[in-house]
Amino acid sequence: MTKTLLFLSIFSSVLAFSQEDLLKDIDTISTSNTSSPPAFKALQIVTGQSTKLTAKNEWYFVVAHRFGDVSEGFKNFFGLDGASTKLGAIYGLTDGISLSLSRETNMKTFEFGAKYKLLKQNDNVPVDLVGYNVMAINTDLDKEAYPHLKFGDRLSYLTQALISRRFNDSFSLQLSPSYVHKNLYEPTIESNNQFLTGLGGRYKISKRISVNAEYFVNFDKNSFYKNPLSLGMDIETGGHVFQLLFSNSQLNSDIGYLTNATGKWEKGQVFFGFNLYRVF
Repeated sequence: MTKTLLFLSIFSSVLAFSQEDLLKDIDTISTSNTSSPPAFKALQIVTGQSTKLTAKNEWYFVVAHRFGDVSEGFKNFFGLDGASTKLGAIYGLTDGISLSLSRETNMKTFEFGAKYKLLKQNDNVPVDLVGYNVMAINTDLDKEAYPHLKFGDRLSYLTQALISRRFNDSFSLQLSPSYVHKNLYEPTIESNNQFLTGLGGRYKISKRISVNAEYFVNFDKNSFYKNPLSLGMDIETGGHVFQLLFSNSQLNSDIGYLTNATGKWEKGQVFFGFNLYRVF
């Protein structure tokens, strides 16, 4: 397990530095907000949402990819088999409101999201405060497994309050109290109402690179699933950010990531992946 993680860490570091020249040709993000800089450069800290929003009239095309369990070694080609991918689009309705639509291959889940700024950090306000709401539709469910399945059973919901503070040019932290409701659930392994709290941070180590981390605690005592812990690296090219990451949760969807983590870090059961945004 140690050798596997060492190999993947070296691989991701080399890839991170080599991407700097490669990604210079990718469109950069122009923001109309000229007040205090955002706490985070990317829309996600690792997989969880950050307090950053898109600028007005900007379109983002999103590709988020998670490989399989790296602990399975060469048998699974260190996670290259059994990958999960999310494709999505985000539109900046205003500088303070964005709308999103995405679809993930795992469980064939569609998510509709709204992100909106409530407070912005400045000399008089100590934090950024952003609201985030998601409705997910699990289209993988079928009536053979659930004979009495109704459309409403496919739905689940997420509400988050994202609270961040930019302490200086290098360091930012975010607190993310969250609530998830699932219309269809298995009561022996989880609850339909789940409350979580997340803590995430970003530390800039060079002009173009920062290291990020986030951890969510799920207060559902009946849950079979693990608390998601993710480590990542941001690579900046102008205003564009490319993210490499390791996580014990393979799912890319917001609700799936928070409530369906299965990996154990202590056993090397982690998933390597990346997030890539293209701006139009």
